Amino acid sequence: MPALPDPEPTGAPRWVVYVDMDAYYVSCELTSRPDLVGRPVIVGPDPTLGPTRGVVLSASYEARAFGIHSAQPAALAARLCPEAVWLPADFPRYERMAESVRALLRRHSPRVVALSIDEAAVDCPVADAAGAERFARELKDALTSELGLPASLGVATHRTVAKIASDRAKPGGIVVVPPDRIAAFLAPLPVGAIPGVGPKTRAVLESLGAATIGALAEAPGAVLRAQLGGFGEELRRLARGDPAPEVEEEHGPRSRSAARTLSADSADPDELAREVEALAVGLAASLASEHLRYQTVTLAVRWSDFDRVQRSRSFPSAQSGPAALATTAARLLYEIRAAEGRGRGRAVRALSVGAERLVAEEARQRRLDEFGAGTALTVK
Repeated sequence: MPALPDPEPTGAPRWVVYVDMDAYYVSCELTSRPDLVGRPVIVGPDPTLGPTRGVVLSASYEARAFGIHSAQPAALAARLCPEAVWLPADFPRYERMAESVRALLRRHSPRVVALSIDEAAVDCPVADAAGAERFARELKDALTSELGLPASLGVATHRTVAKIASDRAKPGGIVVVPPDRIAAFLAPLPVGAIPGVGPKTRAVLESLGAATIGALAEAPGAVLRAQLGGFGEELRRLARGDPAPEVEEEHGPRSRSAARTLSADSADPDELAREVEALAVGLAASLASEHLRYQTVTLAVRWSDFDRVQRSRSFPSAQSGPAALATTAARLLYEIRAAEGRGRGRAVRALSVGAERLVAEEARQRRLDEFGAGTALTVK
């Protein structure tokens, strides 16, 4: 393992490497199926084995060339790419490999923030862009050589910018954004590239003539504040290359949940999906009434024999409303039931949907950055 870089000088910018694993579930499978490298591979329920209401969980970039993407109905994906190779999901394996990824990252950095099963932010103890790029290359090479997993890395002095850079680096690249090039790097990108800017916020910004981040930088601050409150001013600062300082500590409530014990044990996927959706919608309404946003969604299932299992998924930034909560809870339900299907096939007795890492609406408006073998590119 390369030696850690010397600590950064006092007053030097803090560099962050945002690590986003490429097509993670598929990449995990290819470590033991090298014969499938270069072919369109999909992890999810194989629709050729019979009718399914399941969705694509992960797709190789060769499959994505056919228009296939995560959360797409499996039946549609099969029509788009009949020659695709379908593999069943192995969630315990993906979790084990995620732990190996985090362990590797922690060997290279004193601070690693795991944001989801396939994303993490890594503190980079160096003084300049050249050192940060070398550090990122060491991480990427180690992930490939030791674990056989490809990744895209974004490097910047602010985690939100590093996250956006990692998206631009896909697949398999490194994009470095020095602090004096943040505004130029962001300017041509659509406002939807900013984590936390969903369809509703994007529509508001576009109605103000701010379809790109560059246009957002020129939007009147008073108008943005009137439409989006403090979040509008925060977005404008980011667009101008002066993002708000990162906040490491959160205060206030940490979690909320909604649970239901079924009138009769059930293994009916449609019934369970309806129950999960109802719980998620009700929980979202409760959070809205308290002016709270959430960054992690959990789903707990109690089986008919009273055994309990729980899974969670985190977002790069805090969310609000029922859509993200319900969609994520539904995916977690699918993952839990898929794993159980290879075991005892028990019925469900009770369900619980939870929201964690809560932040107050006004706190969220003050904080945008809450964070989830290509050629390295430094923005010049």
